[in-house]
Amino acid sequence: MEKTRTKLADGVFLTCLPARKFKTSLLSAQFVTPLQEDTAAVWALLPAVLRRGTVRFPDMRSLSQELDQLYGAEIDYTVRKKGESQCVGFVASFLDDALVPGGERLLEPVASLLGELICAPVTRNGRFLPAYVEGERDNLLDAIRGIVNDKREYADLRLLQEMCAGEAYGVSRFGDEKHAAKISPQKLYAHYAELLSTAQLELFYSGSADFERVRQTLLDAFSTLPRESVRPPVLPRPHPPRSEPRVVTEEMDVSQGKLGMGFVCESDDFSALLLGNTLFGGSSNSKLFLNVREKLSLCYYASSRYHRQKGLITVSSGIEFENYQRAYDEIMAQLCAVREGRLDGWELEGARSTLLNAYAAIGDSQSGLENFYLGQAATGQEEAPEDLAAAVESTDAERIFRAMESVKLDTVYFLKGRERAE
Repeated sequence: MEKTRTKLADGVFLTCLPARKFKTSLLSAQFVTPLQEDTAAVWALLPAVLRRGTVRFPDMRSLSQELDQLYGAEIDYTVRKKGESQCVGFVASFLDDALVPGGERLLEPVASLLGELICAPVTRNGRFLPAYVEGERDNLLDAIRGIVNDKREYADLRLLQEMCAGEAYGVSRFGDEKHAAKISPQKLYAHYAELLSTAQLELFYSGSADFERVRQTLLDAFSTLPRESVRPPVLPRPHPPRSEPRVVTEEMDVSQGKLGMGFVCESDDFSALLLGNTLFGGSSNSKLFLNVREKLSLCYYASSRYHRQKGLITVSSGIEFENYQRAYDEIMAQLCAVREGRLDGWELEGARSTLLNAYAAIGDSQSGLENFYLGQAATGQEEAPEDLAAAVESTDAERIFRAMESVKLDTVYFLKGRERAE
């Protein structure tokens, strides 16, 4: 598959991902803006409000009727975190032109509607409609408050917040309740105008249409987009390691403890770290899963994640409160086993196969392709999935062990129940 990325205007880029094996086409428009504590909630709210209506279609009912006319096309808003950037916008899915009866074209009207959602939203007296802002703000507040109900997600977020306090990487993609509650229609519209003129816009298309047609269609759809002072995406900055690990304990009414551990990777050999993390806790055949969870039954779940853009590895686990020290010690022991190369013969090739299969599967989904290349654009990376697969294929065991020796414990987060507090 030949990916094409081109500049359409100042701070506007189009990535075409030709694909004829899908019955649908995908069109995505994503603004890439710095992830900051004071604006994260505003940016998270904005696409939800924009999705409520345009000048031509001022409410959800008329918008839905228009999408029905386009053979059931769908347009959903998105809020994502990529490195230390926040990506907000829309993803449209619609019947590929090759399958539309009578040769009718859907790319142009869907692109036009996408442009209207962004450039011509319904407003009154120079601001968004208060009812739309208030309704979607309540939804955002519910989403922020709801994170605590999923204790695993909550603990993972709290680990990053504590580990990366004062850094953009510790900010949630939804922002926080304090800032979300203060968003007014006037404030939101002012930030909307800022986003349009300053944030880089990444456009993605996957389908059977030729490149020149897609390019011209999107130029037309976004012809009124202001581009006054576009700022390029902010690239993630390395996390400064601590001289001694920090331990944070939190108490809540929970029946299961959550032990999170954050590590700093001082090597820049990403493919070696990726394989090392997969061996450590990144798959169902990893040491954390097979030993800490299955063999020793110290955790209800135990896994690790490599954050390439930030150079971190985080461990997520659910434990009995009294197993805290044993689980902690065993997790560190399994990391030591990877560092020292204490592996069974099948483990390395199993980890390599897991990653190669994951990269190969990216091309099986249009949304997977869009998500992958958005992450690349937002973090200043250019590799295709096949490039990453080749890097993994060529990484030998010695490089893995050397890279994993650089992994140092930075932060420990433990969520325990109040009834067990000492």
